[in-house]
Amino acid sequence: MDFPYAERLQQLPPYLFAELDKAKEEAIAKGMDVIDLGVGDPDIPTPPHIVEALKKAAENPVNHRYPSYVGMLSFRQAVAEWYERRFGIKLDPKKEVLTLIGSKEGIAHLPLAFINPGNVSLVPTPAYPVYHIGTLFAGGKSYFMPLLEENNFLPDLDKIPPDVARQAKIMFLNYPNNPTAAVAEEEFFERVIAFAKKYEILVCHDAAYTELYYDGYKPISFLNVPEAKEVGIEIHSLSKTYNMTGWRIGFAVGNEKVIAGLGKIKSNVDSGVFQAVQEAGIVALKTDESIIEANRKVYQERRDLMVEGLREIGIEVNPPRATFYLWTKVPKGYTSASFCALLLKEAGIVVTPGNGFGETGEGYFRIALTVDKERLKEAINRLKKLGF
Repeated sequence: MDFPYAERLQQLPPYLFAELDKAKEEAIAKGMDVIDLGVGDPDIPTPPHIVEALKKAAENPVNHRYPSYVGMLSFRQAVAEWYERRFGIKLDPKKEVLTLIGSKEGIAHLPLAFINPGNVSLVPTPAYPVYHIGTLFAGGKSYFMPLLEENNFLPDLDKIPPDVARQAKIMFLNYPNNPTAAVAEEEFFERVIAFAKKYEILVCHDAAYTELYYDGYKPISFLNVPEAKEVGIEIHSLSKTYNMTGWRIGFAVGNEKVIAGLGKIKSNVDSGVFQAVQEAGIVALKTDESIIEANRKVYQERRDLMVEGLREIGIEVNPPRATFYLWTKVPKGYTSASFCALLLKEAGIVVTPGNGFGETGEGYFRIALTVDKERLKEAINRLKKLGF
């Protein structure tokens, strides 16, 4: 029998990171020693005390039953305490914090609560693909806001046509940014808030990378800016901060009505996060800052090593102030796809083609600094042999 896919699936491009995995597996099957700088998945293990907390919590029969749809209040209280400690922001854990099965899940489900068929989401490009995919699944349309180097990879709000803005229900933003590693300051967020209030648009700020920063820079929260909570929410994750990508736990904070709407979707489509993981998440959120600082030191050393190596080869790159990504122009004569294919075929190096994040990413590639320094040195040596 033939089971035709729904139109929403037929609209989707192949998921970028699934395609990367496929290409990597094919190369490995041929016997190639592959250095994977593609997917942003930390190689540093989750801190042992968090793992021990999970083990202990998993043995408690109370945690073997259905969890709360919105998350344990104790976890949401830990989130509120972390936000106040890190950003100086006060949150009501009962009304302004929602537990997520990772930030990706929250981002994907948000449009289902606020987008009707034909409504518009304002989506940055290049960007994490789920902003657009979540919009499609809700029957909406994406209006793409280009992130250009001449604008410091910030969207130009003045170039959004008024008729588009009037149809828009959600604006997705992400700073520090994946894939460009750009950062945003208070002045930009102030303009976003004014724009959102003018057109009655919900702002969803994906803040997954705020704790990976260097050189004395320290990212702010969108909610640090006056009136931000009136227009939107911020989504965060334990994935990058505590090396917990596989644990699938995150949270949304901010506007009470938006949190309630997202929570209503979740209560109908999932059954919450395993309570043992939430208890381990509480331990993570109360972790001494020195552990996160140690992570930052590791990534900064890798960043500096890779930037120096690329410059020696003749590939110019600016060291990012945050994230663990390098967003780099491909050498002359190559497209994003052809350059990344060359690196895999000739050097056994996986990097992500910029156009996989959207058309505006053409001409760039992204390096994830998620292997150790010895493997990065090996990658540089292999690149040198290609003779750029």
